[in-house]
Amino acid sequence: MRAEALKGHLDGLLLAALETGPLHGYAVKEALREATEGRIDLPTGTVYPALHRLERAGLIAGSWSVVAGRRRRTYELTASGRTALSGERANWREFATAVTAALGTRTWPATN
Repeated sequence: MRAEALKGHLDGLLLAALETGPLHGYAVKEALREATEGRIDLPTGTVYPALHRLERAGLIAGSWSVVAGRRRRTYELTASGRTALSGERANWREFATAVTAALGTRTWPATN
């Protein structure tokens, strides 16, 4: 799935990937790929700027650690991020219901 197709949903997907606990940036990308059985495999150039934006918004908190001599940033949800994730899920359910209704097999009204 192309990153462009996820516009408007990327934040919710990244927040959901962090719901189970802190992850470094690449692990967030991989968690999302695994959760979707490879259907969503975002480029790092999409993931990292979005994580930075979510951090600036206070939805996730980042901290630095050193692993095998290399610094890496680990992210986790904040209380505001958990609230935002709940809202993203509600918005997704509403959107998915509307799209399913529109794309489902049915008879459309005739137009003149």
